[in-house]
Amino acid sequence: MDCIFCKIAKKELKSYVIDESENFISVLDINPHAPGHSLVLPKDHIVDFVDLPESLSTELVVFMQKIIKILKESLKTESFTIGINEGKLAGRAIDHLHIHIIPRFKNDKGGSIHSVVYNPPQESLEDIYKKIKK
Repeated sequence: MDCIFCKIAKKELKSYVIDESENFISVLDINPHAPGHSLVLPKDHIVDFVDLPESLSTELVVFMQKIIKILKESLKTESFTIGINEGKLAGRAIDHLHIHIIPRFKNDKGGSIHSVVYNPPQESLEDIYKKIKK
C-alpha cells in the first residue's frame, strides 16, 4: 500500500510527532493553516470515519483531548476548530482517516465550521427528517 499516512504512522517518513497512543498518532500538518495545526491518524489504514471500529472510539476521543490539552498549554490558546473531511466532495485529499485539530487565535481570519459550506436545503426540515428516519 502506498498511503502516505500509513508511512507516517509506521515512522517510515519524517514527521513532527506530537504524541501517540497504541492505535493513533498525532503529527503537525505539513501544510498548516495555523501554528500547531495537527492531524490525528489511526495507525491502521482506515479510510472513512464510519469504518473506525467502535472498540477504538474511546481511545480516539481521549487521545484527541490529550492533543488539544498539549496544544492549548504550549500555544496559549483556548480555541480550536476540529474537523474531518469525509469523502472527496468534502475535500479529503488522502484516503486515510485523519482528523484536523486547528488552534485558533485572535484575528486569524478563520471562521466557524459553518463557513465551510453554504448549501441550504430546498426541502423542508420535516421532509429531510422523513428521509433520514425512513
